[in-house]
Amino acid sequence: MTSAQGPTGSFQVSVQPSGRSFRVDEGEAILAAAIRQGVGMPYGCKDGACGSCKCRKLEGIVKHGPHQSKALSEEEEAAGLILACCGVPQSDVVLESRQVTDESAFPIRKMPSRVISLEKKSHDVMVIKLQLPANDTMRYHAGQYIEFILRDGVRRSYSMANAPHNGPGVELHIRHMPGGKFTDHVFTAMKEKEILRVEGPFGSFYLREDSGKPMILLASGTGFAPIKAVIEYMQFKGITRPATLYWGGRRPEDLYLDDWVRARQAEMPQLKYVPVISNALPEDNWTGRTGFVHRAVLEDFPDLSGHQVYACGAPIVVDSARADYSALAKLPPEEFFADSFTTEADKHRE
Repeated sequence: MTSAQGPTGSFQVSVQPSGRSFRVDEGEAILAAAIRQGVGMPYGCKDGACGSCKCRKLEGIVKHGPHQSKALSEEEEAAGLILACCGVPQSDVVLESRQVTDESAFPIRKMPSRVISLEKKSHDVMVIKLQLPANDTMRYHAGQYIEFILRDGVRRSYSMANAPHNGPGVELHIRHMPGGKFTDHVFTAMKEKEILRVEGPFGSFYLREDSGKPMILLASGTGFAPIKAVIEYMQFKGITRPATLYWGGRRPEDLYLDDWVRARQAEMPQLKYVPVISNALPEDNWTGRTGFVHRAVLEDFPDLSGHQVYACGAPIVVDSARADYSALAKLPPEEFFADSFTTEADKHRE
């Protein structure tokens, strides 16, 4: 492979096995270039903190900007792993990322949206439904996300909580983060008919239908949103693969659509549901599972070698699950599909 710079000082990044390729400007991070050109690489924080964008370098030279060692250790870097969010190519590069979609991925579009309903599901979770232009349907996979483009250009990202067949509008689950620029507005001033500009779809979190393996669906808090879309899609398509949903919250009220899950469970024999609460108080009268939600999976499934795992939630949950399921339960790393969020400026949190 040659490493010659392009005419504008750019380098080419190719991603296997999808065959996608894109150019990265001199000094630009790989992830930023991928997003700019509509290539759906996995990511969480965009800030070198979570490791969601980690992938293997097959060829070329990549220089990393500041990042946390828990996201990429020196040993991992020496073994050829890179972080796309802060990795800057110094030559043409070939990467391996099995979560990158091929050229048939749905096009990324910008469009106006109108708020058609706001429903508070708990003290800090709002379910918003958006109407999209009827003549400009956005196609997406259940589990992907959209980004709001705010007036100052700042973006806020949320997973779509409904499968595409339940469109053309989209449903979002937004947790209030006090002091958060966007969520303070959602919980105090947003009104029906408000116009918001959105772009999407983004993300590599969606059901892999070429597998017949039983699934673990792991969610914490509003990480349930894309899992809900996947469950809707499974029911609509008649997918009968066994699926066990583990949904974790601090208090029972954090499982803000518990009734919805139980209604789906009654209609879908292949779906099992295990709610897990970590900080129940006596007045909650909680008699179900307690502790960390990702640990509940290990208690029930000590051998995950024949499973797929779809995980969404806080990084501590997703990262712990990724590490423990491979190390302790023999889950093949390529069968772990994750969508994590970290800072206030990232998915589900702002």
